[in-house]
Amino acid sequence: MNKIKKIYLWIIMIILYSPILVLIVFSFNSSKSTSWQEFTFKWYIQLFENPSIQSAFSYTLIVGFVSAIISTIIGLMAALTIIKLRGIKRRLIMALTYIPLLSPDIVIGISLMMLYSTLNIPFGLITLILSHITFNTPYVILSIMPRLMQLNPNVYEAALDLGATPVYAFKKIILPDILPGVLTGAFIAFTLSIDDFVVSFFNTASGVNTLSIQIYSMARRGVSPEINAISTLIFLTIVTILTVTNIRASRKAKLEGYFY
Repeated sequence: MNKIKKIYLWIIMIILYSPILVLIVFSFNSSKSTSWQEFTFKWYIQLFENPSIQSAFSYTLIVGFVSAIISTIIGLMAALTIIKLRGIKRRLIMALTYIPLLSPDIVIGISLMMLYSTLNIPFGLITLILSHITFNTPYVILSIMPRLMQLNPNVYEAALDLGATPVYAFKKIILPDILPGVLTGAFIAFTLSIDDFVVSFFNTASGVNTLSIQIYSMARRGVSPEINAISTLIFLTIVTILTVTNIRASRKAKLEGYFY
């Protein structure tokens, strides 16, 4: 039975990752066709010499970092507020938090586009950042909430009774315990921001393109090895972020198990 489970797992992994592996391999192919000729880095060199790619890369980093930081701050404040609620109020707020996660990206993208149009907000970098903050914040909240629920509230109250200010008690007691959840939420927000296409497509202006929009524009003119190269870099970036997040979480869990 265990062998069957392992075989099934490997089949699923091959189905999921074989297309990505093919994409990575052909990003180093000197030919534009699907036939292999020789190993080369020229597509990566051309990629970084392409001004449109450089612009899209800059906008992607700006939107990713700014939206991740702001959504992490908003998500942290929201989680701290939600944890104080009880009963039907908490369940209602958490249900509302899940709605953006379950809604299709096309619905979120079009609804935000209509909102900006109604408020006469010019489309561009600002609307792009606001849109990313909107769909990132629920993920941050759900990353922080489990950590907050594990805290012992009596420790915080004891610190207040001993003369600590609320800010100092939060900084020294609550924040260190929930920091892994906060960092995980920030990493998830940044990863989702890099990966997003649909919401960004509906809420940006000409000349303000992220990498996903730029790749879509390039793909419409035909598959280019540069697309393989940039897709490889995005994939490796996301894998690196997820690996760092998992390593931090594993080390934190080991330390907690050691002390307790």
